[in-house]
Amino acid sequence: MPFNKVLKELLIVSMWDLVVKTESNALCAEDATCGSPKWIGKGLTCVCFKRKGVYERICINLTPSQEQRLQRLKHRMKVYYDASRLDHQGALKALWYATYPGQELRSLITDQWKEMGWQGRDPSTDFRGAGYISLENLLFFAKTFSTSFQSLLHKQGGKRATWEYPFAVAGVNITFMIMKMLNLDASKPRTFVRAVFIQMLSENEWAFDLLYCVAFVVMDKQWLEKNATYMEFNDVLNSTRIQLERELLMDDVLRIEDMPSYALLY
Repeated sequence: MPFNKVLKELLIVSMWDLVVKTESNALCAEDATCGSPKWIGKGLTCVCFKRKGVYERICINLTPSQEQRLQRLKHRMKVYYDASRLDHQGALKALWYATYPGQELRSLITDQWKEMGWQGRDPSTDFRGAGYISLENLLFFAKTFSTSFQSLLHKQGGKRATWEYPFAVAGVNITFMIMKMLNLDASKPRTFVRAVFIQMLSENEWAFDLLYCVAFVVMDKQWLEKNATYMEFNDVLNSTRIQLERELLMDDVLRIEDMPSYALLY
């Protein structure tokens, strides 16, 4: 087997075996709670964090409409890609044409997909744990920040390593990483990062998708700074998570658009 193919297969296995070792750096000392009771009322998120040497507290009492928005996002995270669904097929086709305008897609199962960085001829096999939302994230990125999307797809920025990360598979892993970082399905929120994000989501239903776009450009920037190769992808992904958490906890970051790395998108 050619050496580059061996490396690629090792990377794919490494990506999907990723175990995020660090939980949010935003936990308070000890139990990360503030006073007693620890959690008050249905839909009320209350968590302490330390900022500038002082413990502060955020409580988010979601309105019914905001709670619905959160539930819709949770539902999106649980939807698996279903190759038999016409809307899922349509989204996959839309991703192709947003990525390669004017280039005809011969079939939903074709070697053409490898150009985008999928493992094989059928991209549906790569969604796995990240599910349908990972396709939605890629499509959102392609349509909303097409210049950045194309630049990352074609590896146009910076001095690149010999062995590059596969674009589409990296995108699926970024979705999975953000899902783990936010841990929205937990019965009790224990990190300020999650509480901050829920507040952002209550203001903008596309907060998760925007955070995904920021995460992708941050990952690529760190990839270049580290001059990383295939086998270092997990390290880069973990440092990307740390960077996202750090920015989400900044004093003046109230929206995804306020994150310093948002400026990398164009």
